[in-house]
Amino acid sequence: MKSKLAMLALAISCAFAGSAMALTKAEYQTQKDRVEADYKSGNEKCASLSANAKDICQAEAKGAEKVAKADLEAQYKPSPSNDKKVRDAKANAAYDVAKEKCDDLAGNAKDVCVKDAKAARTTAMADAKVSKVSAEANKDKAGAMADAKKDASSDKNDAMYRAARERCDAMSGNAKDTCQNDAKAKFGMK
Repeated sequence: MKSKLAMLALAISCAFAGSAMALTKAEYQTQKDRVEADYKSGNEKCASLSANAKDICQAEAKGAEKVAKADLEAQYKPSPSNDKKVRDAKANAAYDVAKEKCDDLAGNAKDVCVKDAKAARTTAMADAKVSKVSAEANKDKAGAMADAKKDASSDKNDAMYRAARERCDAMSGNAKDTCQNDAKAKFGMK
């Protein structure tokens, strides 16, 4: 039992150690080929689908490919900038899939769905920006970190306000006015 635990611990530590090290050029190329093959395989699975289900499937396959390529680049050339690119790729992939899923809706429900997807993407990308600046930050860059957090907060707030305002459009009369005023108050808009 102890030997199995020791082997498991060794395997886990090797896995983490391997992920912390940059890839060689040969490893990078091998992984790049695998990513492209995975994309082709994923995209082929979409062929049997039709209409929006096919579009969603293709968006998922393309998003997975973009995320995998960004992740591969971050492993090959580790940097805060490449880490941000991975987070951005994930945010964009999730947005593209969500947007395709919104196509199944109509009217205000679709508009709200799209605004929510945009708000989620904006939030994720703003967080990625803060993370990058944080990773690069040192004593001289404390101001840049504060600026990045302020910008991210503002971007998130604006996106969430636009989504809330879109929800109000489904209402009319006093209910709509109340909804819009509540949204303005909640997100500090004038």
